[in-house]
Amino acid sequence: MKTCLLHVCCGPCSIMCIEALQKEGFAVTGYFANPNIHPVSEYLRRREAMEQVAARMEIPMIWQDNVCNPAGWIEMTVKSGISGNQEYARCAYCYETRIALTAAAAQERNFDVFTTSLLYSKYQQHDIIRSLCSEYGGPRFLYRDFREYWQEGNDRARAWGLYRQNYCGCVFSEAERFAKKLARLAEKSPDLPGDH
Repeated sequence: MKTCLLHVCCGPCSIMCIEALQKEGFAVTGYFANPNIHPVSEYLRRREAMEQVAARMEIPMIWQDNVCNPAGWIEMTVKSGISGNQEYARCAYCYETRIALTAAAAQERNFDVFTTSLLYSKYQQHDIIRSLCSEYGGPRFLYRDFREYWQEGNDRARAWGLYRQNYCGCVFSEAERFAKKLARLAEKSPDLPGDH
């Protein structure tokens, strides 16, 4: 049986990836390495949901908690000038950090292939992920478009009572999620000295 190291960003996104890969005949091991997730309390909630999925689906896990560094991740994106995410530059950096960790772990542990649950989300940029993953030697990157399982995975996560996040993980995406609401509030707020 071929082995697959599956980078997992959270529990809900991993369910259908694991199931689809197992149906293909892969022995799946989950790999949780997500330095971008902010705040740390959010990281811990997502980790706990992944623990629940791993136990329920009976897959082994590799936890790389020592890379959880949201402050360092934010600093790097700001220094690189990509915090504004022009043409998904910030997302590409985020993908690259996690894919590099996954490829290295897959090579070190002699997995046949590696892939990522980022390919489950309809909000992620598949072309960028594929391009980045194809650059690594060692274990082959296994591209699968898991988006067809989007609704089924969401339904199952809900039925299992998993924590389901509402932003991708970084502080910038959380701010973008509330940008329209903040703009509406600002329109209603009176001008104060120093606002101009």
